[in-house]
Amino acid sequence: MKLLSRKATCNSHGQNSSYFLGWLEYENNPYDEVKNPKGIIQMGLAENQLSFDLLESWLAKNPDAAGFKKDGQSIFRELALFQDYHGLPAFKQALVDFMSEIRGNKVTFDPSNLVLTAGATSANETLVFCLAEPGEAFLLPTPYYPGFDRDLKWRTGVEIVPIQCTSSNGFQITETALEEAYQLAQKRNLKVKGVLVTNPSNPLGTTMSHTELNLLVNFISAKNIHLISDEIYSGTVFSSPGFISIMEILKERSFEDTEVWNRVHIVYSLSKDLGLPGFRVGAIYSNDDMVVAAATKMSSFGLVSSQTQYLLSAMLSDKKFTKNYISENQKRLKQRHKKLVSGLEKAGISCLKSNAGLFCWVDMRHLLSSNTFEAEIELWKKIVYDVKLNISPGSSCHCTEPGWFRVCFANMSEETLKLSMQRLKAFVDSTTKTNHQSIENSRRKSLPKWVFRLSFDDRETVHGER
Repeated sequence: MKLLSRKATCNSHGQNSSYFLGWLEYENNPYDEVKNPKGIIQMGLAENQLSFDLLESWLAKNPDAAGFKKDGQSIFRELALFQDYHGLPAFKQALVDFMSEIRGNKVTFDPSNLVLTAGATSANETLVFCLAEPGEAFLLPTPYYPGFDRDLKWRTGVEIVPIQCTSSNGFQITETALEEAYQLAQKRNLKVKGVLVTNPSNPLGTTMSHTELNLLVNFISAKNIHLISDEIYSGTVFSSPGFISIMEILKERSFEDTEVWNRVHIVYSLSKDLGLPGFRVGAIYSNDDMVVAAATKMSSFGLVSSQTQYLLSAMLSDKKFTKNYISENQKRLKQRHKKLVSGLEKAGISCLKSNAGLFCWVDMRHLLSSNTFEAEIELWKKIVYDVKLNISPGSSCHCTEPGWFRVCFANMSEETLKLSMQRLKAFVDSTTKTNHQSIENSRRKSLPKWVFRLSFDDRETVHGER
């Protein structure tokens, strides 16, 4: 072990989180309708598989793009040879146009301010490398995506300080919570370099309100720090209220060409909106020239392949396709979300009202044996090993309240979702019955024997009357 670096031997990656352990259990026993019908159903992975047919249909109609041809002539050699890390101009233009379209064209983006990265994971880490030194901190509202412990901290050495949000107001950010997080960082002798939020939220599945966004802008302005707005779920908003990008707020308040304008950065990806996580397409958008220059240099460690850029530039430049895709994808997400919520309700389970994302923030507090995180993990293990559903416990998302879980709904067929809800309902019914019996037995043990005799006699009388 002494021959290895500290980075190779430390545990700060977060791989031992219940979030990742659930994935491991799924991989060891994956559900398959034919081959393994009693296996674990993956509900811990935020993938969008609802609109693949739209993508496949476009590919069938555009064989030149998929075959790396231009005007019928192969450009495979051109794409296969060396490309610099600035990215293909045609793809960067197509990507910023798509980003604008998702936002209702209320804002526009300059392709020269865009840096391409191998997914949002790389984008977030690269930004943190650009904005902070090891030992400095970013504030993140809870609950937050478990992967951030890896993405933001593992290699950068940067710390995360939680902004404690609660169910009392739907986990919205408050001025008090922001200030308390900032003071906590100072008590820990951590210099705060910025705030990072996901909008729409992962894991809440909610869009940030106008009030929250303005609150954030006021906060980073007063503290002279950065704001990273991770907007990779911006195209998954399926019902009101609509999505408001942080760029809209800056434009509304005429912050162009100010210091605040240069301290707000956006992360985007095609992994969620287009359902292409395997293509590894992410992006950083910043109005700070130095951040763009530094991030562009760093992007050489995680480039997007030229072949991928060429294919997607053709797809995203097809405005008729993108308009139809965005609309149809949102309709499908809304329908699937409705089916999950309905299935949960039949099982006696509610969830936070949401309008975006590929998941629901599910309230199972009433199923806990006690109001503790130990009881939450105990419940989670039963759901993974007995019910055979991999869901993510709130503690893995740093939620402050035990009993919340993230449940994904867009990475499976409708039939599989139906089966998962049947399994969950059967579990809740049996748990409720067992708990009721346990309470009844406990109550009986505490009562005098004559009460049992009296109760028995009463029941005999009632039966006799019937």
